[in-house]
Parts: sequence; structure tokens; C-alpha cells
Amino acid sequence: MKQLLAATLLLALAPAQEKEEGFIPLFNGKDLTGWKANESPETFKVEDGKLVANGNRSHLFYVGDVKNHDFKNFELKAQVLCKPNSNSGIYFHTAFQDKGWPDKGFECQVCANGYKDPRKTGSLYAVKDVAEAAAKDDEWFDYHIIVKGNSVTTKINGNVAVEWTQPEGYKHPQFKGRVLSSGTFAIQGHDPGSRVEYKNIRVKPLDD
Repeated sequence: MKQLLAATLLLALAPAQEKEEGFIPLFNGKDLTGWKANESPETFKVEDGKLVANGNRSHLFYVGDVKNHDFKNFELKAQVLCKPNSNSGIYFHTAFQDKGWPDKGFECQVCANGYKDPRKTGSLYAVKDVAEAAAKDDEWFDYHIIVKGNSVTTKINGNVAVEWTQPEGYKHPQFKGRVLSSGTFAIQGHDPGSRVEYKNIRVKPLDD
């Protein structure tokens, strides 16, 4: 009977283990080793294993050793908690800059339904947007971003929010650097009234 229970448990765990194979942590849950903030470093802090974005506009760029912080094709996963009336975002294919909204790369939006921005969680910001967040305020949810070739997929709690394929010769009408290339990740601190928490940030590099 014990052997049967053990075998059943192993079978139950196998899919989860398989899903996570190849993922590498980017955030150690203790401090901001491997990350660098720009104009307002005080916006970001670590509390009880969580990376908290709350304060004046700032962006926290991954500058660590994994892939020399230069990713082209990848899967990124993170657990996110968005407080009511809060805004943030996860950038990819970006690069460190001293101040301002990142010029390079794409933003995967984190935005509560009550916040004034009409582009909600799961949006590929100003490229393919969703009008209602699939995630609830004050609850942890899984954010999954997949970039492969010319395609970008965002998933919230395993459900597809956005699928987008970059057309040949694509140029964004507003954000000139919003084109698929390669680069690092960044977490956005949007404003003092917004508080968004992140944990279990990990990446799986894919073949280029």
C-alpha cells in the first residue's frame, strides 16, 4: 500500500517537474544581487522573499550572469501580486538606461482593473492589449511570457492572454525600440501609489 501511494505521488508530481525543467532563478529572494535600478533605486526592496515595486518611477534591470543577461528566445515565469489601483510591468529585450521609460524592448503589462490605464495585465503594451485583467487584486498569479522567433505569448494562470507575431518590416508607430531583438529583463516601478510584488522569477533560455 505504501509503495502504491509513493508511486501515485511521483506520478502526480511528474508533470510539474517536467514543466519546470530547464528554468533558472533570476531572483534569489534575499536581496537584489544581479539586478540594477536606475533613477529611483529606493522604489525596489526585498521583503519576506518578495521583490516589491513601490515608489517613484524606476526600472530594475537584470544584469546578472545568466546568459550574460542577453536573452533572445526564452520562457520567463514569475509569480505576481498586484495591489488594488496599481500598475507595473515586465520588460524583455531591453537594456539598462539611466532614466525614463525603457526605449528598447517590449513591456508585458501588470495593471489592476481599477487602475486608470486601459491596458490591463497580460497586455503586450501598446502592441496587443487586453481590456480586462484575468488576475484578481491581492492574489498571487502566474505570469508566463514566451518569446520564440517572431512570436510572443503571454499567459496568466496558464491561460493565454495575448498571442502576437511580429510582421516582416514591423515598426511601432510610437515606440521605435519596440521590435524583437535580444536583451535583458526589467521590472517596472510605476508610481508611488502602485505596489506590485514579485517572487519566483525564473527563465528558461530557448534555442536561438
